[in-house]
Amino acid sequence: MMKSITSGIYLSLMLIVLVGCSKKSKETVEKSNSLRLITYNVWYGFTKLPERKKQWIQWMKEQDPDVVSMQELNEYSSGQLKEDAAQWGHPYSVLLKEDGFPTGVTSRYPIEDVHRFMEGFHHGLIRVNIRGIYFYIIHLHPSNWETRNKEVNFIISDIQKLPSDSPVILAGDFNTFSPFDSVYYTHGRLAPFFQARDEQFNEYNLREGKLDYSVLQKLIDFGLTDVEYSMRTPDYHFTGSFPTLIEKEGEDGDQRRLDYVFVSKDLAGKVKAADIVADSITLKLSDHLPLVVDLSFSD
Repeated sequence: MMKSITSGIYLSLMLIVLVGCSKKSKETVEKSNSLRLITYNVWYGFTKLPERKKQWIQWMKEQDPDVVSMQELNEYSSGQLKEDAAQWGHPYSVLLKEDGFPTGVTSRYPIEDVHRFMEGFHHGLIRVNIRGIYFYIIHLHPSNWETRNKEVNFIISDIQKLPSDSPVILAGDFNTFSPFDSVYYTHGRLAPFFQARDEQFNEYNLREGKLDYSVLQKLIDFGLTDVEYSMRTPDYHFTGSFPTLIEKEGEDGDQRRLDYVFVSKDLAGKVKAADIVADSITLKLSDHLPLVVDLSFSD
C-alpha cells in the first residue's frame, strides 16, 4: 500500500515537472523578440530532382526559421508538409491545396485564422495570422501582367478589410518586376526574351512591349515596404532571385528579382536584415533563391 502511494506521489510530481517544463518552453517561444522569415519557391516540390530535397531540408534546419512561406509544393499533401516542417522544428503548417502548384506555410508558432482564396487567382492565396501578424503567402500568375494586377488588387482590398492598423507581411513569388530594380535591367535583354515567349506561348508578360512594374508599384503606393530593397547598402550589388545554376530544360533569361517580402509600415522599422541567399548550396537546390528576413521586436 505504501509503495502504491509513493509511486502515485512520484508520478504526480513528474507530471507537474513535465507540465511546468512544457509551459516554460511554450512561454520562451511566445516571448521571443525576434522573427526569422524565409520565402522559397522550391521548383515543382523537388519532384524534378528528388535527390536535392535532403540537402534542402538540412539547409532549412541550419537557417532556424520561425515562419516559412513556400511556393510550388507540387504533389504535396498536408501530411507531407507537416512531416517536412517537423524536421526544421515547426509543429504548425498549412497547405493551400493538393493539386497544381500549391503554396504552403509552416511555423514555430500557432497558425490561426486560416483563409484560402482560389477564385480570381491563378495559383491561389493563403492568408493566416501568426503572432498577431497577418501573413499572405503569394504566388502570382507566371506569365500574364494583367492577371497579376487583378490578383494584387484583391490582396490590397483584403488588407483593407482587416482590423485597423493590422501588421501585415506579404511573402512569396510575385513573378514580376520592381521599379527599384529597373536600373539593373537597362541592358535590354529581358524584353526581347519575354517578347519571344509571348509570341511562342501566347503569354502576356510584356506591357506594350516593355517590362511591367505596375503590380509592385501598387503595393508601394499602398504603403508597403519592399524589405530587400530597404536593406540595401551603398556597396550593394544586384542579386536576382531567379534563375539559378540548376540544370533544367529551356531558357530562363537574364537574372531578375521575382521573390519578395513586403511589410506594413509598423513592421518596416523592425526589419534588421533581408537577404537573397546565393551560395554554392542554394544556387543548385531550386530554380529560385530563398529570401531570408529577420525582424526584431525589442526596440
